[in-house]
Amino acid sequence: MSTYRHITPVLIIGSGIAGCTTALSLADSGVECTLITSGDSLDNGNSALAQGGIVYKATAGDPRLLEKDILTAGHNRNYKTAVRYLCTKGPESVRRILVERLSIPFAKASPDAECEWDLTREGGHMVPRILHCADYTGRAIMDGLIQAVTTHPNITVLTNRTAVDLLTSHHHTRDQEFRYQLNNQCVGAYVFNEKLRHVETMLANYTVLATGGVGQIYLHSTNSPASIGSGLAMASRAGARIHNAEYVQFHPTALFHRSERRFLITEAMRGEGARLVNAKGEPFMQRYDTRADLAPRDIVARAIVEEMLKKGEDCVYLDPSGVKHDLAMRFPTIFRRCLDLGIDIRRELIPVVPAAHYFCGGILADPRGRTTLERLYAVGECNCTGVHGANRLASTSLLEALLWGHSSADDICKRITRRLSRRLRDAVPDWDPTGEEHNDDPALIAQDWARIRHTMWNYVGITRTTSRLSRAVEDMGQLAKNVHDFYKRTPLSKRLIDLFHGCQAAHVITLAAKRNRQSIGCHYRED
Repeated sequence: MSTYRHITPVLIIGSGIAGCTTALSLADSGVECTLITSGDSLDNGNSALAQGGIVYKATAGDPRLLEKDILTAGHNRNYKTAVRYLCTKGPESVRRILVERLSIPFAKASPDAECEWDLTREGGHMVPRILHCADYTGRAIMDGLIQAVTTHPNITVLTNRTAVDLLTSHHHTRDQEFRYQLNNQCVGAYVFNEKLRHVETMLANYTVLATGGVGQIYLHSTNSPASIGSGLAMASRAGARIHNAEYVQFHPTALFHRSERRFLITEAMRGEGARLVNAKGEPFMQRYDTRADLAPRDIVARAIVEEMLKKGEDCVYLDPSGVKHDLAMRFPTIFRRCLDLGIDIRRELIPVVPAAHYFCGGILADPRGRTTLERLYAVGECNCTGVHGANRLASTSLLEALLWGHSSADDICKRITRRLSRRLRDAVPDWDPTGEEHNDDPALIAQDWARIRHTMWNYVGITRTTSRLSRAVEDMGQLAKNVHDFYKRTPLSKRLIDLFHGCQAAHVITLAAKRNRQSIGCHYRED
């Protein structure tokens, strides 16, 4: 057998909360799995950046109230079965996995409070129901998961591995018998080993995509550099169904400052009493929605853009003076980051602008994480469960990632004896390198990325029109063809794979936005 050919019961691509929860749940059930990440550690994705918190529960009757809030934020474009599943099963997964299994140090309430936890509130929530660790909740959860995953004997962690393509029985097998079968199966992935600069063939009985979001295909984003839509691109090529790809959520409040990644100013700050104001210091959200600063994110983001256009300003401001807590204690990450830039949030306003933040669409997956491609699961931000509909309710993302990670693992455990046949595994060839032109020029790749990001920001951004989307479809279609040809001629590298995936993800989103003529939620069409 080739040195670059591996067989594993379960292959998990991605190492955020969704991927790590899947791996840990499998491993705790006695199933061996392999977890790969494109970085040199397990926390190079978005999960560690999450500030606000994770939805839990306010009262015994909260599942119905939470369901109502999620449907309202999602403009009732949600899949009610998935929403109900999240609302009823989610809190229990938080308790069992995060509180009992990992002992995540969520903030406790005062000794005389009715509830054990210090629950906070964010935009779109009618009651406080969000667990948090100050303003570094994602970091705290990832620290606990990483410790458990890296020390578990049933989990093999491989770093510096970038998935290139999903392997399927219809597209990659040399045996014609499998190509004639109606049922297409995912049998693993081609994976680029960045250190060895070689493509490995990883065969798996079950494959789980946990690759995160798409924010970095936009000019301004709160996302990590790894969030380029790679899972969306690979699943689309493999034939898995994609749904709601036009719904890209823009976070209203990212710190207005020049940087590679926009620093997020959590919505929890508004939940604790901060208010949005214009350059004159005037609150303005009440003019746009009766819920004012705690309206859902799509409404707040558009209101900020309109206010900026009206006043001719580059940003608006967040006034934190209404927060009753000690700002340095309650929001230490934000406090330190702003102070590093010369902004003392105890005395000064915080300049903010919207930025691409969360992908509400993605690879269609049911409550067990199954996709329309046999043996392929999708969990976390790369999937579309229908929970979010046309717009995501704040702090539901971590809960969805946790619950679907656990649910997919539970489903795989029940099917683990259904292994790939030896004949099917042998029918999949190793990677055949075709590129011979050594023109992996950083300047060319940087220019293509600039074109993708400017096109997506200007034409497929917060506000969209028919003419903008038509231009985007034309531009992205041509660029996708050019990048594909370039990809075929040039030896593989991580930056070339990332460009290929990012371009394809942008094209998929643009086409979906062009097809949907109804203005709703994150997909706001002016015409």
